[in-house]
Amino acid sequence: MGSDSKMLVTFLGTGTSQGVPVIACNCPVCTSTDPHDHRLRSSILIETGGLQFVIDCGPDFRQQMLREKIQSIDAILITHGHKDHLGGLDDVRAFNYILQRPTAVYATKEVQKDIRRDYAYAFGDHRYPGVPEMYLHTYGKRPFYIQLQRIIPIRAVHFAENQYVYGFRFNDFTYLTDVFRISDEEKEKIRGSKVIVVNALRKKPHYSHMNLEEALSLLDDLKPEKAFLTHISHQMGLQAEVEKELPDYVRFAYDGLKIEI
Repeated sequence: MGSDSKMLVTFLGTGTSQGVPVIACNCPVCTSTDPHDHRLRSSILIETGGLQFVIDCGPDFRQQMLREKIQSIDAILITHGHKDHLGGLDDVRAFNYILQRPTAVYATKEVQKDIRRDYAYAFGDHRYPGVPEMYLHTYGKRPFYIQLQRIIPIRAVHFAENQYVYGFRFNDFTYLTDVFRISDEEKEKIRGSKVIVVNALRKKPHYSHMNLEEALSLLDDLKPEKAFLTHISHQMGLQAEVEKELPDYVRFAYDGLKIEI
């Protein structure tokens, strides 16, 4: 599966598209004083083999980079084209200036269209000085490499049958977000992962994301040693209470959590 070096995963954000707390919401979760209930938009940092990868670059990207004191990134991998997963790409400007190079962004051809549309000013013929510099790389269903790191894309249905979201497997670690349904063929790419991260939006069913029951069912099928839930909304309930209901090997991720694999 690629490099055998140790891997450190940092959860930059574990919230859904609105984050937690939600603007103008006074529910028990949004008013909780427990920092585990405060969630920026979902993203992770993977450090392995001397490289640093960020998966998804949402509107909280700047805040996440500052909080974790990130000085350099080698690539950003985008799971799909929704704003809560690519809305922070303008802030790669800081890395452009410090590292003196464009930021490598990996996305499907379809998502690259979204990036070029949303950040048209960064790709025009006459660009304003200081706009973000991104070098877009294409991935599809096949494994690809960034330097020596092998990465396996995992395609899942997000909403309609033709609206896909991609997860990624790095060695014995798999990260999935915004999954609604996943085929048996794609599950086989995950099987054998020691650690799996998967989205669980809330307890009630949802039209485009797995709920808690569906996420736990997927994990029961795949049987990792450890699993973490992410992309969590305020409708899930207080982490300290709901976590008591989880199997021993499953925990809610929280912002700032670090796991070594």
